[in-house]
Amino acid sequence: MDLDMFAHPSTTENISQLISFGNRVIGPASGELASGLKGAGRMLEPDEICSFMVKALHPNPELIGKKVLISAGPTRESIDPVRFISNHSSGKMGVALAEEFALRGALVTLVAGPGVVMPKNGAISVLQVVSADQMLVQCIAEFKNSDIAIMAAAVADYTPIAVADQKLKKKSDQVHLELKPTVDILARMGEMKTKNQILVGFALETDNEIVNAIGKLERKNLDLVVLNSMQDAGAGFNSDTNKITIIDKNKNAVPYSLKSKKEVASDIADKIISCFSK
Repeated sequence: MDLDMFAHPSTTENISQLISFGNRVIGPASGELASGLKGAGRMLEPDEICSFMVKALHPNPELIGKKVLISAGPTRESIDPVRFISNHSSGKMGVALAEEFALRGALVTLVAGPGVVMPKNGAISVLQVVSADQMLVQCIAEFKNSDIAIMAAAVADYTPIAVADQKLKKKSDQVHLELKPTVDILARMGEMKTKNQILVGFALETDNEIVNAIGKLERKNLDLVVLNSMQDAGAGFNSDTNKITIIDKNKNAVPYSLKSKKEVASDIADKIISCFSK
């Protein structure tokens, strides 16, 4: 509506009465109006309306305004211009986490590897990367200002020492490829972590699952580790479901049943929220 209408005593009285009944008022925004006047009367932008509603209605106010960093998907380590080393990660779990935390009012940044299907929520800030080095740079930069970091990406452990400028030709039956370790992003973040930050890692294991996951939690200074076992049906790469066990700093392990990754993301968010009260 125009400024004259919005500022009219009957309008302000009606709005005051609505507020007295317990209603919440969204907007209006101020700016140039159709009449040429400048002031209150403009409709808020759709994303502002959505953000207002999430903050007003969601039962988990602990996440409102929290900055959350999430990594998702694989990395690709180039061998030559057409070949690379990678893994089968789809990034579905990381994207589900980004959607869940954004829904709960958090300010989410998603660092996504190649091939990851982007989240539908336009409020999520997405940084696309390809290699482990690129993911390292983005995650370290974003972690400095994050309240929560959840590293769900499957980052390559090794990368070629030398990358060929041209496609390598097939010359013999054997090829020797020299590799070097990539920087352990999660361990680096664990070294940086302050007492006010929560750092969560994922552990995909094939044997001695709990022992190996606890070792990762301790070595990398994590607050929580989310364990996936390749022995569990429906919990592997590219699946729409997952079966997890969440382990905290006191080595308490809580197993969850097989669920959709959306439901798993909600379980992880609930567990992280519980950390704020400790």
